[in-house]
Amino acid sequence: MVSGATYAPDPMPAPVVTPGEFVFAAVGLNHGHIYGMSAGLLGAGATLKWVYDPDPAKVAAFRQRFPQARVARDESEVLDDDMVHLVAGAAVTSERCALGLRVIDAGKDYFTDKAPLTTLEQLADARKAAARTGRKYAVYYSERIHVEAAVLAGQLIERGAIGRVVQVMGLGPHRLSAAGRPDWFFRKEKYGGILCDIGSHNVEQMLYFTGATDAEISHSTVGNFNHPQYPELDDFGELGLVLNTSATGYCRVDWFTPDGLSTWGDGRTFILGTDGYLELRKYVNVATDAGSGHVFLVDGKGEHHLVATGQVGYPYFGQLILDCQHRTENAMTQEHAFKAAELSIRAQLQARVVRHVADR
Repeated sequence: MVSGATYAPDPMPAPVVTPGEFVFAAVGLNHGHIYGMSAGLLGAGATLKWVYDPDPAKVAAFRQRFPQARVARDESEVLDDDMVHLVAGAAVTSERCALGLRVIDAGKDYFTDKAPLTTLEQLADARKAAARTGRKYAVYYSERIHVEAAVLAGQLIERGAIGRVVQVMGLGPHRLSAAGRPDWFFRKEKYGGILCDIGSHNVEQMLYFTGATDAEISHSTVGNFNHPQYPELDDFGELGLVLNTSATGYCRVDWFTPDGLSTWGDGRTFILGTDGYLELRKYVNVATDAGSGHVFLVDGKGEHHLVATGQVGYPYFGQLILDCQHRTENAMTQEHAFKAAELSIRAQLQARVVRHVADR
């Protein structure tokens, strides 16, 4: 980590509640992100009381990691428990909204994996429920809130380290590992399409790093270039935004991470400012053994290589807990969470569809 007040990270976050003060449950274990969601809440001091999923194997695997979780007989046992403040879920993507509406109607806050929903109709229902009840429909946009390089980048931008942000470019490659994926993963009605799904990570970052509250979609494209056996899979997607701060954004997402890479994806973010720029090498610094969490900053003083791993932590989770307790919006505003989902869905709906043309 480069020293100096300008580049030093904020203090590492500490637990914000004592044991038993903030209780949550895990319902819907269809995506592995539920493990990161639960670990993040536990790290901020929350207490995990229940786990429920119709699949006993998923429940057993979850309890191997979190043995303190009691197995609920059904979803209603969780929703009827007045001690539970928040329900975290990673259901099948198209079913996340319905779960959230049940949680909110039960008088609890909801924390869902991304993408938080798959249709504009679901979005309208979620917006109405949140507005009607004041309950939270929080979203685990993990590639920012649970990545220390992205957390540090946000701190640097807030301090003015690169001036006003004028462009954000995100690269979100993922390894497919098709043999280990469930059937719903390959059905567009269930996962929503690549821009709705993993594209939402990047849209959220464009909004956050630029301070924008809305955007126009300049273009979007999806395609299936190399997986004809999964005709409903988008293995490639890209989109462009013009944000209401006048900044622009671009992202490319795909399922083409080669087996030779040491991790699941070489996720990177490039942030251009009026006084400098940032590059985030989030998960790997290719062809080195330097690990993850790299932030490269170039400004008027020089070139700086900052390593965020173990330096900044994940303040989102503690902020979310306190937001639930005090009905504030410091972790992420409700409209920000919904706007990222809305733009991702709209980009998916209007995307130009391209197909690979085999060599003749």
